[in-house]
This record gives sequence, C-alpha cells and structure tokens, in this order.
Amino acid sequence: MKKRLCIGKVVAAHGIRGEVKVLSQTAEPTDLDKFGVVENKDGTRQFQLKVLGMSSSNVRVKIKGVDDRNTAESLIGTEFYVAREQMPKLAEDEFYKGDIVGLKVCLQTPQKVIGTVAGFANFGAGEIIELNLNGKRETEMLPFTKAYVPEINLEEGYIIVSSATMIFAADDEEGVHV
Repeated sequence: MKKRLCIGKVVAAHGIRGEVKVLSQTAEPTDLDKFGVVENKDGTRQFQLKVLGMSSSNVRVKIKGVDDRNTAESLIGTEFYVAREQMPKLAEDEFYKGDIVGLKVCLQTPQKVIGTVAGFANFGAGEIIELNLNGKRETEMLPFTKAYVPEINLEEGYIIVSSATMIFAADDEEGVHV
C-alpha cells in the first residue's frame, strides 16, 4: 500500500448548503484543493474539494456532492489523505508529520529505544510531539523543537530525544530521570 499523508480533517459543518470547516495540515491552509481527488483514512471514499475561504482558523470547503447540512455534519471527523508522492519536495530540515508518526523514539542514541511517535498536537503555542513510551499507558508530550528532538532520521526510522529535556515518572513511587 502506498504511503499517504493526512492533509486535513473536517471539524464542523458551515451553513445550510453543505459546506464544511476543515482543519488544514498543509503549509498554506487554502491549498487543500490543489491535490485533486482526496481519500478518507481507509481509502474507501473519495472527495473533490473546493476551497471557499477561511473561517477563523479553519478552511471553508465545498465537497462535490455534499449539498445539505445533514450530509456535511455526517462528515465531521473525516480526514483527507493524499499519496505521499503528490506532496511537494521539502528542504533538508523539513519533514511531513505523517513521515514521523510511527518512528522509533530513542534516548540519546539509536540503540536506546524508549517508544514510538504517536502523533502531533498544536494547542496554539507551537507543535507538540506525542510519544508512546514502552511500558506506559499514557503518552508523553514534548515541544517539537531542535532542543527536545535534536535528530530525525527517516531512512533508519527513528528520532532522538534529548536526555536533558525528559523526565519520566515511574509507575511506582520512585521517579526515573533520564
């Protein structure tokens, strides 16, 4: 199966004519309709998008064939995916989030695997990387900056996190500091 990347997610219906608000994952939010036909996460549905403008921090989109609010509301939560090959080439120090999710998380060296990358979040103060740590039920979150994540190696499938920036609490009463 081809590698695909998420370019946006329907977060709300807009108006009564079937428009939706999409949280864009593209560098330029209004570029959502530049990729042609997009697919849902499991690839079972295809959508033709037309960007109408911005609505606060979301993009207002008309989806071909979606002509009423009820149908638009049924799409809330739908993510839009495109083939990785359709995405523009990036500069040397730039990465697509979808390429990083699932990578091994290593502490200081590639030999010390402590978990995997679960995803990303942005609560308004910058990108946050979410980590699934080995032996933990809860995820850890770190700022996604060079200070916290000094190395990303897509070819070998890992990221390095800095020891000076991470503190993990053990399940028992002792804290584990790394």
